[in-house]
Amino acid sequence: MRFLRSRTPAHRAPASLRDVWWRHRVRLGLPLAVGYIVLARPTTTALAAGAAVALVGVLVRAVTAGHLRKNTMLATTGPYAVTRHPLYLGSALMAAGFLLAGRSIVAAVLGAVYFGFFYSAAMVREEAKLRARFGHAFDDWAARVPRFWPSIRARGVTADGFSWRLYWRNGEYQAALGFVAGVALLWLKMKRG
Repeated sequence: MRFLRSRTPAHRAPASLRDVWWRHRVRLGLPLAVGYIVLARPTTTALAAGAAVALVGVLVRAVTAGHLRKNTMLATTGPYAVTRHPLYLGSALMAAGFLLAGRSIVAAVLGAVYFGFFYSAAMVREEAKLRARFGHAFDDWAARVPRFWPSIRARGVTADGFSWRLYWRNGEYQAALGFVAGVALLWLKMKRG
Protein backbone atom coordinates (compact mmCIF):
# COMPACT_ATOMS: atom_id res chain seq x y z
CA MET A 1 0.00 0.00 0.00
CA ARG A 2 3.02 2.22 -0.17
CA PHE A 3 1.85 3.78 -3.43
CA LEU A 4 -1.31 5.08 -1.71
CA ARG A 5 0.66 7.24 0.72
CA SER A 6 0.91 10.92 0.20
CA ARG A 7 3.98 12.13 -1.65
CA THR A 8 4.38 14.87 0.96
CA PRO A 9 6.60 13.75 3.84
CA ALA A 10 4.85 13.58 7.21
CA HIS A 11 7.15 16.24 8.69
CA ARG A 12 6.33 18.82 6.00
CA ALA A 13 3.28 21.03 6.47
CA PRO A 14 0.80 21.25 3.59
CA ALA A 15 1.57 23.98 1.11
CA SER A 16 -0.06 27.31 1.82
CA LEU A 17 -1.90 29.22 -0.89
CA ARG A 18 1.09 31.58 -1.02
CA ASP A 19 3.44 28.63 -1.66
CA VAL A 20 1.19 27.31 -4.42
CA TRP A 21 1.03 30.74 -6.08
CA TRP A 22 4.79 31.08 -5.80
CA ARG A 23 5.54 27.65 -7.23
CA HIS A 24 3.30 28.30 -10.24
CA ARG A 25 4.18 31.96 -10.86
CA VAL A 26 5.72 31.30 -14.28
CA ARG A 27 2.75 29.20 -15.39
CA LEU A 28 0.42 31.94 -14.18
CA GLY A 29 2.39 34.47 -16.19
CA LEU A 30 2.06 32.56 -19.47
CA PRO A 31 -1.66 33.35 -19.97
CA LEU A 32 -0.81 36.94 -19.10
CA ALA A 33 1.85 37.00 -21.83
CA VAL A 34 -0.57 35.52 -24.38
CA GLY A 35 -3.23 38.03 -23.33
CA TYR A 36 -0.70 40.83 -23.71
CA ILE A 37 0.05 39.82 -27.29
CA VAL A 38 -3.67 39.64 -28.10
CA LEU A 39 -4.38 43.03 -26.48
CA ALA A 40 -1.27 44.82 -27.79
CA ARG A 41 -1.84 47.60 -30.31
CA PRO A 42 1.71 48.82 -31.04
CA THR A 43 2.49 51.82 -33.20
CA THR A 44 5.90 52.81 -34.50
CA THR A 45 6.24 55.50 -31.83
CA ALA A 46 5.04 53.29 -28.97
CA LEU A 47 7.26 50.41 -30.07
CA ALA A 48 10.33 52.66 -30.32
CA ALA A 49 9.70 54.26 -26.91
CA GLY A 50 8.86 50.96 -25.23
CA ALA A 51 11.84 49.19 -26.79
CA ALA A 52 14.14 51.96 -25.52
CA VAL A 53 12.86 51.54 -21.94
CA ALA A 54 13.04 47.74 -22.19
CA LEU A 55 16.58 47.96 -23.56
CA VAL A 56 17.64 49.92 -20.47
CA GLY A 57 16.22 47.03 -18.43
CA VAL A 58 18.21 44.51 -20.49
CA LEU A 59 21.38 46.53 -19.89
CA VAL A 60 20.71 46.80 -16.14
CA ARG A 61 20.24 43.02 -15.99
CA ALA A 62 23.40 42.43 -18.05
CA VAL A 63 25.61 44.59 -15.82
CA THR A 64 24.04 43.02 -12.75
CA ALA A 65 24.63 39.46 -13.93
CA GLY A 66 28.30 40.28 -14.44
CA HIS A 67 28.59 41.02 -10.70
CA LEU A 68 26.56 38.11 -9.37
CA ARG A 69 28.34 35.11 -7.88
CA LYS A 70 25.28 33.10 -6.92
CA ASN A 71 25.40 31.33 -3.57
CA THR A 72 29.11 31.99 -3.05
CA MET A 73 29.40 35.61 -1.99
CA LEU A 74 27.14 38.55 -1.27
CA ALA A 75 27.10 40.87 -4.28
CA THR A 76 27.55 44.47 -3.10
CA THR A 77 29.40 46.09 -6.02
CA GLY A 78 28.24 47.60 -9.28
CA PRO A 79 24.44 47.81 -9.40
CA TYR A 80 24.26 46.09 -6.00
CA ALA A 81 25.74 49.24 -4.47
CA VAL A 82 22.60 51.22 -5.38
CA THR A 83 19.80 48.64 -5.05
CA ARG A 84 19.55 45.24 -3.41
CA HIS A 85 17.59 43.82 -6.34
CA PRO A 86 18.99 45.20 -9.59
CA LEU A 87 17.92 42.12 -11.57
CA TYR A 88 14.32 42.76 -10.57
CA LEU A 89 14.73 46.45 -11.34
CA GLY A 90 15.97 45.49 -14.82
CA SER A 91 13.06 43.10 -15.26
CA ALA A 92 10.60 45.77 -14.15
CA LEU A 93 12.07 48.19 -16.70
CA MET A 94 11.79 45.53 -19.40
CA ALA A 95 8.17 44.85 -18.46
CA ALA A 96 7.36 48.57 -18.35
CA GLY A 97 8.91 49.01 -21.77
CA PHE A 98 6.89 46.20 -23.29
CA LEU A 99 3.70 47.40 -21.64
CA LEU A 100 4.37 50.88 -23.05
CA ALA A 101 5.04 49.41 -26.49
CA GLY A 102 1.84 47.37 -26.40
CA ARG A 103 -0.42 50.39 -25.76
CA SER A 104 -3.09 48.46 -23.86
CA ILE A 105 -4.43 49.79 -20.56
CA VAL A 106 -5.87 46.37 -19.64
CA ALA A 107 -2.56 44.61 -20.33
CA ALA A 108 -0.67 47.32 -18.44
CA VAL A 109 -2.86 46.98 -15.35
CA LEU A 110 -2.70 43.17 -15.38
CA GLY A 111 1.06 43.26 -15.92
CA ALA A 112 1.59 45.78 -13.13
CA VAL A 113 -0.48 43.70 -10.70
CA TYR A 114 1.37 40.49 -11.65
CA PHE A 115 4.82 42.04 -11.34
CA GLY A 116 3.95 43.97 -8.19
CA PHE A 117 2.64 40.86 -6.46
CA PHE A 118 5.28 38.35 -7.50
CA TYR A 119 8.32 40.61 -7.49
CA SER A 120 7.64 41.98 -4.03
CA ALA A 121 7.19 38.40 -2.78
CA ALA A 122 10.38 37.34 -4.59
CA MET A 123 12.40 40.10 -2.94
CA VAL A 124 11.19 39.15 0.53
CA ARG A 125 11.94 35.45 -0.07
CA GLU A 126 15.36 36.19 -1.51
CA GLU A 127 16.32 38.48 1.34
CA ALA A 128 15.38 35.84 3.90
CA LYS A 129 17.70 33.39 2.14
CA LEU A 130 20.51 35.94 1.90
CA ARG A 131 20.11 36.87 5.58
CA ALA A 132 20.29 33.17 6.55
CA ARG A 133 23.38 32.62 4.39
CA PHE A 134 25.34 35.84 4.99
CA GLY A 135 24.04 37.07 8.37
CA HIS A 136 25.52 40.36 9.56
CA ALA A 137 27.12 41.10 6.19
CA PHE A 138 23.65 41.10 4.63
CA ASP A 139 22.18 43.21 7.46
CA ASP A 140 24.95 45.81 7.12
CA TRP A 141 24.50 46.00 3.34
CA ALA A 142 20.69 46.12 3.64
CA ALA A 143 20.97 49.03 6.08
CA ARG A 144 22.88 51.06 3.46
CA VAL A 145 21.22 50.02 0.20
CA PRO A 146 17.50 50.36 -0.63
CA ARG A 147 15.49 47.28 -1.52
CA PHE A 148 14.31 48.27 -5.01
CA TRP A 149 14.49 51.91 -6.05
CA PRO A 150 18.14 52.87 -6.59
CA SER A 151 19.75 55.30 -4.19
CA ILE A 152 21.04 58.45 -5.82
CA ARG A 153 23.34 58.96 -2.83
CA ALA A 154 25.07 55.61 -3.20
CA ARG A 155 28.72 55.34 -2.32
CA GLY A 156 31.16 52.79 -3.57
CA VAL A 157 29.66 52.33 -7.03
CA THR A 158 32.43 51.23 -9.33
CA ALA A 159 32.70 49.34 -12.58
CA ASP A 160 35.18 47.00 -10.90
CA GLY A 161 34.15 43.44 -10.56
CA PHE A 162 32.15 42.99 -13.78
CA SER A 163 32.83 39.67 -15.43
CA TRP A 164 31.67 38.49 -18.85
CA ARG A 165 32.23 34.95 -17.59
CA LEU A 166 29.64 35.55 -14.86
CA TYR A 167 27.28 37.15 -17.39
CA TRP A 168 27.35 33.99 -19.50
CA ARG A 169 27.33 31.60 -16.53
CA ASN A 170 24.28 33.34 -15.09
CA GLY A 171 22.49 32.89 -18.43
CA GLU A 172 21.67 36.55 -18.78
CA TYR A 173 21.90 36.36 -22.57
CA GLN A 174 18.42 34.81 -22.35
CA ALA A 175 16.95 38.16 -21.29
CA ALA A 176 18.58 39.79 -24.33
CA LEU A 177 17.15 37.08 -26.60
CA GLY A 178 13.72 37.53 -25.00
CA PHE A 179 13.95 41.27 -25.62
CA VAL A 180 14.76 40.74 -29.30
CA ALA A 181 11.95 38.17 -29.66
CA GLY A 182 9.44 40.45 -27.93
CA VAL A 183 10.29 43.46 -30.08
CA ALA A 184 10.14 41.31 -33.23
CA LEU A 185 6.74 39.91 -32.23
CA LEU A 186 5.33 43.38 -31.59
CA TRP A 187 6.80 44.65 -34.84
CA LEU A 188 5.15 41.79 -36.76
CA LYS A 189 1.84 42.46 -35.05
CA MET A 190 2.12 46.14 -35.91
CA LYS A 191 2.86 45.38 -39.59
CA ARG A 192 -0.04 42.93 -39.84
CA GLY A 193 -2.42 45.14 -37.85
